[in-house]
Amino acid sequence: MKTMRMKTLFALVLVAGSMALTLAATAASAPDARRGKLHVIKDCTGKTGDPGSFCVVTSSDLPEIVVGSKVFYFQSPIPSTGLQDSNIVLDAGNGNRAAGRCTLDLTTFLALCTFSEGTGTFVGFHARINGSPGTDRSNYRWEGTYHFTRQGNQ
Repeated sequence: MKTMRMKTLFALVLVAGSMALTLAATAASAPDARRGKLHVIKDCTGKTGDPGSFCVVTSSDLPEIVVGSKVFYFQSPIPSTGLQDSNIVLDAGNGNRAAGRCTLDLTTFLALCTFSEGTGTFVGFHARINGSPGTDRSNYRWEGTYHFTRQGNQ
């Protein structure tokens, strides 16, 4: 009888230990998700439409998008379509960059921009942003949502 209790106790300890290891491994690999809304104002007086032209961030409520960050556009507008559809890079300096795409209506200046990944502080960064003009080219607005999906070991 004593042997049976010892075997049962040993089996319970073994199962509990295995469960604890599984939970610890799952917690270590679970994504560190952060999400919210973002509001950015950019000065686009320097954006000429030529590849490599850019806007400069003048206000941001997302710490990773620091004031002074540049948003580079790599494709020129196509006037016959009324659109500029361009790869973009948000460069916050020191290797902190997010890669994405923007489509801009050349008549209304309304835009849809998406980001799908990045480097440095933008690892795991995803965003969907609606762009709209302010009163002039120095206060173009980005309003949208973002989330980070970083792995615990990054």
